[in-house]
Amino acid sequence: MLAADKVPKEVTPLRALGLNHVSVHADDLEESARFYEELFGMKRLPTPNFGGKIVWLALGDQQLHLFERDIAAPRFHHFGLDVDDFEAVYVKAKERGLLDADTFGAAVRELPGGVVQMYVRDPAGNIVEVDWPDASKLDRSVVTDVDRLADAFPQEGDAALSTLYHARRS
Repeated sequence: MLAADKVPKEVTPLRALGLNHVSVHADDLEESARFYEELFGMKRLPTPNFGGKIVWLALGDQQLHLFERDIAAPRFHHFGLDVDDFEAVYVKAKERGLLDADTFGAAVRELPGGVVQMYVRDPAGNIVEVDWPDASKLDRSVVTDVDRLADAFPQEGDAALSTLYHARRS
């Protein structure tokens, strides 16, 4: 029998409330900052002095932090962004040769439930996933190369029910 002071208390699970920021490296801080400003309309924010080259960018209510370091971008690591005009980002990314079809097998892919993902590489080689909630609303004369994930890999059970927008489900 355990003494009263040795009985484990009921543990209340802690929960994260949201994503505050993502931090990625830049080979050239100014080039990377311009990329995010021009392609995604991000704005520079005041940034504390951490003793190195760092830029904070506003990303809606969240932030993207860039730091200049002499390291390579991890091949598969990425972060996803929602945009207000998927087609405009697609056109700009395609014109600039930024689409990445090699890493995940397609530059633009429709997921189960109709979500669309586009993969681009920033100047330092980081993958940025651009997300759009409804493939049926895309102008296919503009976004011409959408592959279906289900055509490459079976989507059964929970996989067929998956979505990037789980909070929007009713």
